[in-house]
Parts: sequence; C-alpha cells; structure tokens
Amino acid sequence: MKHLENKPEAVPLLKRELESLRTELARRAAKTVVPRWNADPKDVQRSVVKLVLSLIEFLRRLLEKQAIRRMENETLSPEEVEAVGSALMKLEETVLELAKRFDIPPSELNLDLGPLGKLI
Repeated sequence: MKHLENKPEAVPLLKRELESLRTELARRAAKTVVPRWNADPKDVQRSVVKLVLSLIEFLRRLLEKQAIRRMENETLSPEEVEAVGSALMKLEETVLELAKRFDIPPSELNLDLGPLGKLI
C-alpha cells in the first residue's frame, strides 16, 4: 500500500474495487446452497450412518496411502504387508456392505466441506 500513498487518486479507485469485490462476494454467497442436515426422524439413522461411513472411508484411504508409502520405503515386513492389505480390504468390504444395507451409494460416502470442496 505504500506505493499508493503518494497517489491520492488511487485510494478512491481501491475503495471502489473493494466495494465491488464485497458486492460480488455477497451476491455469490446468496446463491450458494449450503447443505443442511436432514432432521427428519425417519432419516436420522441413515444420516448418521452416512456420516460415520464417510469418516471411516476417509480414514481407510488415508491408512491405505500410508501403507503404500511404507511398502515403497520397505519399512514393512512381507507379513506386515499381507496383514495390512487384508485388514484394509476387509474394512472396505465392511463399509460397502453397511452402505448397501442403508441404501447409500458408495459415491455418497464423501463429505462436502462447502467452499473447501469434497473431503475425498
């Protein structure tokens, strides 16, 4: 901002730009649909299961990446690689089975973090 101190005509321009930006952000925010939790008593159980399964799927993918990194760095024994691989596959099967039981498509096992985007 120091370079603008010597230019008095630049300050009103900057104020207009900031006001324009503020107006545009308010306009866009008004259009944004914020996902809301459905408090319908009939759907509470499904909503909770979807949230829990989404978090478990996030953690499973995180653990999978960590296991791959450890395999590439050769810090796991062959027995550990087999055990971790089996555990992650079983966890994935369990998540998909529970999602199917509650009629939740696997594609919905993701959390929308609004402006930050999807979790996974």
